[in-house]
Amino acid sequence: MISVITPVYNGAKYIENCLKVVIEQNCSDLEHIIVDGGSTDATVDIIKKYAQEYSHIRWLSEKDRGQSDAMNKGIHMAKGNIIAILNVDDFYEPNVLNRVSAIFKNLPEPSLLVGNCNILDDDDNLKRVNKPKRLKITDLLVGYNINPFPFNPSAYFYHKQLHEKVGLYEVDEHYAMDVDFLLKAVQVANVKYINETWGNYRQIAGTKTVNDINSGQNAIRLRQLMQKYHQQLPVHKQWLVAVKREYYKAEKRIEYFSKNPNEILPRIGKRLGIRTS
Repeated sequence: MISVITPVYNGAKYIENCLKVVIEQNCSDLEHIIVDGGSTDATVDIIKKYAQEYSHIRWLSEKDRGQSDAMNKGIHMAKGNIIAILNVDDFYEPNVLNRVSAIFKNLPEPSLLVGNCNILDDDDNLKRVNKPKRLKITDLLVGYNINPFPFNPSAYFYHKQLHEKVGLYEVDEHYAMDVDFLLKAVQVANVKYINETWGNYRQIAGTKTVNDINSGQNAIRLRQLMQKYHQQLPVHKQWLVAVKREYYKAEKRIEYFSKNPNEILPRIGKRLGIRTS
């Protein structure tokens, strides 16, 4: 069974569509767990309405310590052996959950299954597609602009058992909890990437994540987190990360000079202190 977990707080604008997205997956072997943080808008009324009609919807509403805490509560409630996190304003592509369920039948436990994710703007226009095809820890730590990590949980799924190996989401981490989890998970899980688009992540102006990106704090936080995990690696893997970074830089230089061959001699001259013109 797949346990789809949705943390929400004052999400009346999106919760009905979120519930419908899961319903329209037409997946018989699932439950949708809504963990509400004590909303003061119409969120709970909407959840109650749908829960009365659809038996796969389970829900809880109480104060929590933030998004990570809500997700952890959902994981404790989960009856399924496959975990999916679906934020209230994100959504799946059609028939994703049946596709994922079929793939997991042939995967060992614990596995992390990753697909592609559409990154959308406020009006659902496509900005880019996140394709995290290199998922070894020594690839991810090279740099998120070089080897992107899975950008949003609407496009990845994993065995619940994985939390027994890496722990739950860090309750005191309110921004990069998913990246922190992934950097632990890829080191112990069987990781499988499928080049198919499964999730849709809305970058909505004014939300916590977008504000964090625009302020520049997101990039600082990610660098600090990646540095932390880099320092925890064995020395030979730290060297491997460094080699991969240098290889990427060299590859980019070759690509640049292949397009701009007239700049090769001036650049060499500058390095050697020789005037070439």
